Amino acid sequence: MKFAGIDIEGNEAEFDLKDFVGQRVVLYFYPKDNTSGCTQEACDFRDNINRITNFATVIGVSPDSVKSHKGFKEKQGLNFILLSDPEHVLAEEYGVWKEKSMYGRKYMGIERSTFVIDKNGKIEKEWRKVKVKGHVDNVIEYLIK
Repeated sequence: MKFAGIDIEGNEAEFDLKDFVGQRVVLYFYPKDNTSGCTQEACDFRDNINRITNFATVIGVSPDSVKSHKGFKEKQGLNFILLSDPEHVLAEEYGVWKEKSMYGRKYMGIERSTFVIDKNGKIEKEWRKVKVKGHVDNVIEYLIK
């Protein structure tokens, strides 16, 4: 299945996760472009991309539009792929589209999660309910062991 997104250079493109078979992928799901936690997480991946690319390709996924991703990528200088999943297809496939609650109000949204996908397209490692601080370091530590 193809997903619209923004490539490493900032251009609109379509991606199929099957295109990445043969390489490891860090697939991370985040709730919303340009929010504080999501920006911090994206910038942590950006700032550590040279430590990751020897081991895996980074792909960020949120329900935001391609246009939103393009602006987010440009504003933050992101150096990895962003996929748009407005229908939550990928999020549901990975079990990260969840009921959430804020101030007593229940709603559906992304549970911040990261997956390392092996060269055969299988989940090798997962982190659920991710806390942003220190998370990218945990991912890198796992990748290099």
